[in-house]
Amino acid sequence: MKSFLRFLVPAAAWSLAGCYQVPVTGRHALSLVDDKEVTKMSIAAFDEMKAHTKISNDKARNEQLQRVGERIEHAVPIWDMPDADWEFVVFDSPEINAFAMAGGKVGVFMGLFKIVENDDQLASVIGHEIAHVTAKHVHENLSQQLAMQTGGLVGGIAMLGTGAGFLGTEAVMSAYGLGAQGVGAAFDRNKEKEADHIGIMYMARAGYDPEEGVRVLERLEDETGAEAAGQSSFLATHPSNPERIEQLRELMPEALKVRAQSQIAPPAPTVIK
Repeated sequence: MKSFLRFLVPAAAWSLAGCYQVPVTGRHALSLVDDKEVTKMSIAAFDEMKAHTKISNDKARNEQLQRVGERIEHAVPIWDMPDADWEFVVFDSPEINAFAMAGGKVGVFMGLFKIVENDDQLASVIGHEIAHVTAKHVHENLSQQLAMQTGGLVGGIAMLGTGAGFLGTEAVMSAYGLGAQGVGAAFDRNKEKEADHIGIMYMARAGYDPEEGVRVLERLEDETGAEAAGQSSFLATHPSNPERIEQLRELMPEALKVRAQSQIAPPAPTVIK
């Protein structure tokens, strides 16, 4: 009987909780936090970051991000990113990093241009970051925090949709893998692979070459040994590995088909100089 109850309580809690379906992959996941509250706090966190992190005045990089961002924006279904007021910002920081937040907020650090060679590769990174948001990976992270603070899953269920008042900019930034030093806890491997899956479909739908997504991960692999010890980087929050590269290669036929069927025409080839 005890074993049965141990199974029954989580199952009942799951059925009562905010269960949602991840776009593209179809995975079902749990969220104990309110979507609008996450968006509100994400926008506040993004504004705070803009206030405390220097924004780049590099004209070419800003134009490139706006150009790529606009195409990706039109490739992301509105139901995947509701209430989005898209904004794309280049931060003047040497970190090899990028992120996206609920509400359509996207940040790229200047250091990222160290490893991306063209618009297609930048689109791969942006698509991946936006996929973390549309898959609600941050909601899952925040839900785990809420469950811990309220004594487990059942306690979290009791606070379902309220956020229990714990949603602050620090908690939100940490859930996004960002912090006072620009880097925080990483998403786990499964979430990274799921973001790769969704992101490559977004970039393909935007008309970009999904093969470049593989090349970015290969360049990240090459960069692993070149990173200085202790330097915050994309590698810290987005660990690259052969499994992710293999997955993208397996998804390539589907991604190329999505690109061929997209109503968004492929962009003109570009090279970052």
